[in-house]
Amino acid sequence: MLLNFDNSCPLPRHNFSTETTPFEYSPSYADLFFFYNCTENPTNFRTYPVSCASNSTHHSFAVFHIEFLKLHNYSIDSCQSLVNAPVESRDIRELLKMNFTDVLRKGFVLQWNQTYCNDCQRSGGSCRSVDNEFTCVCPDKPHSRTCDEGKRLSLTAKLGIGSGTAAGSLLVITGLVFFIHKASLIKNRKKPTHTSSMLQTDLEKGYAHSGIKTFTYDELVQATHNFDTKREIGDGGFCTVYQGKLQDGRAVAVKRLYDHNHKKEAQFMNEVEILTRLRHQNLVSLYGCTSLYCHELLLVYEYIPNGTVADHLYHERAIPGSLSWPTRMKIAIETASALSYLHASNVIHRDVKTTNILLDNNFCVKVADFGLSRFSPIDVTHISTAPQGTLGYVDPEYYESYQLTTKSDVYSFGVVLFELISSKPAVDINRNRHEVNLSTLAIAKIQSHTLDDLVDPELGFESDHQARKMITEVAELAFQCLQNARETRPSMEELLGALIGIQREDYDAKSAEELEIPAHEAVVMLKSDPPTFSPVSSLTENCSGRGRTPYSSS
Repeated sequence: MLLNFDNSCPLPRHNFSTETTPFEYSPSYADLFFFYNCTENPTNFRTYPVSCASNSTHHSFAVFHIEFLKLHNYSIDSCQSLVNAPVESRDIRELLKMNFTDVLRKGFVLQWNQTYCNDCQRSGGSCRSVDNEFTCVCPDKPHSRTCDEGKRLSLTAKLGIGSGTAAGSLLVITGLVFFIHKASLIKNRKKPTHTSSMLQTDLEKGYAHSGIKTFTYDELVQATHNFDTKREIGDGGFCTVYQGKLQDGRAVAVKRLYDHNHKKEAQFMNEVEILTRLRHQNLVSLYGCTSLYCHELLLVYEYIPNGTVADHLYHERAIPGSLSWPTRMKIAIETASALSYLHASNVIHRDVKTTNILLDNNFCVKVADFGLSRFSPIDVTHISTAPQGTLGYVDPEYYESYQLTTKSDVYSFGVVLFELISSKPAVDINRNRHEVNLSTLAIAKIQSHTLDDLVDPELGFESDHQARKMITEVAELAFQCLQNARETRPSMEELLGALIGIQREDYDAKSAEELEIPAHEAVVMLKSDPPTFSPVSSLTENCSGRGRTPYSSS
């Protein structure tokens, strides 16, 4: 990608890729996508117009988030070409205030591919750039990859390459050792079918291109101190999660799938396939995984240090008053943003719950756990599949009809909203038998006009008029999410727009500019034919969803 910045309108014409190079992008980069010669003019969302490549009938523009094009039903097929231009994006909100030329001027940072550098450092060398090529500087001399290259050559010379019988014996012994080692790795694994072999090959070919590393089992044993029980940070129905540290210093969470789970290979492949395709600031990042042919299936994620939303609401990190209402609104919006992005990418999460919503030290959301997620073909209304998920969050219509849709995630998200409002778990067998499920309890409170009995008393529902108004409006949205008939529930993009609208009412113009989700990129909420309104609507004069358009596109 060569650009001439003497030109007031530099145009990237070729995709930039680090594939087949020893480099990778820095963690803070983002792709700016350039669309050229489009017959449809993008007018309903924030883009960078490229006027020098446009005319009265064909339009060119740049945009950071392709998913917003999909949300606005923009026809990408109307464009003749698409080019990606990587740029540094430590604060994407600042970039959104610039024109595309200034954004391109920021450039991007390349770093040595960790696989290259790790191999060099493990062999006793150090990573250097010599004539713009990766070089491993070793005690004897520089090598192209590792110091072991010199050691292997020396050993070969000492053995004598052409020594007939000795060499033949060495080959036989080496082959036998390899066979025994390989057999020990796969003795408990069923032989893969032709189909799974093809999928495995296709997946692993795509790992490097997607920035996903294939780790060895020994690397992850070392990273987790042999899966020390003291390092366990999570335990679910299918896996145990361990905190670890890679040799390059990165803190990671290593998910170890249970051997006795016969569906673990499918879940393993499912998570890898989904997370290599998607990238969003509120989705947890996948660093890598073991090979499908490894005797243990392990997934390696970025480590998110501040626990889950459930931890802060009613588990070990729960401290009365510590999770303020503005923070809970931020969590709701960022979770909705992640789910809206998934749905725009034709992915249904299928296990939305507060234990799968991770928080960093700034209480920024990272939605995790895609083992049950499913791709949803564009041309179908639902996926027919046996209901799976977590009790208390499963969509009742999905449970009855075996038809999975994005509205199943919407139902689960409604339960999450009521957890944020009440600080109560989705299921609690210690509650009255008619109130074990939080969804049932919340609907009963709303229908009896006693929402105040449900709200966490630490949130100031009784004393703070503005907090009361916002909580009431969010409860209205949550009620809409829990409608039994899925067609009466709002979509995730409508919920995202509604939540941002509620939050913006509580901030002045300066604060609004600092929202995590830029206003001009949000989606117009609750268009025609809105979902059923609950009795809580009578508690506020301007409830969310009654024709409010929180902002217009810029």
